[in-house]
Amino acid sequence: MAVLELNQQNFESTVTGHSMVIIDFWAPWCGPCRSFAPVFEAASEQHPDVVFAKVNSDDEQAIAGHFGIRSIPTLILFRDQIIVFMQAGAMPASALQSVIEQAKALDMDQVRKDIAERDQQAQQQQ
Repeated sequence: MAVLELNQQNFESTVTGHSMVIIDFWAPWCGPCRSFAPVFEAASEQHPDVVFAKVNSDDEQAIAGHFGIRSIPTLILFRDQIIVFMQAGAMPASALQSVIEQAKALDMDQVRKDIAERDQQAQQQQ
């Protein structure tokens, strides 16, 4: 599957329309971003059940700002519209593979339960 280019028009529909989306925030001038691109592309071909997408943080500053992107490359992995992984810095193929496998193995019912409990505790502390 080809890597999608995300922008203001297709970002939300991409994240909400797929069970697993990995987004690479990058910029054309960023050396580590260019080095990581082939690793990301290769992973996209190994995992056709996952949407791989890129956001050019120079062109899409509103999206990058929304997620607090301060360093690139930064990866964000959504599973059922929930961010389950976010990390700045390029990673080797083996590390990316491990992140994908761990995300696929998550019990999303438990993740939602944990989030609800955390939110309830935060409200009680206010």
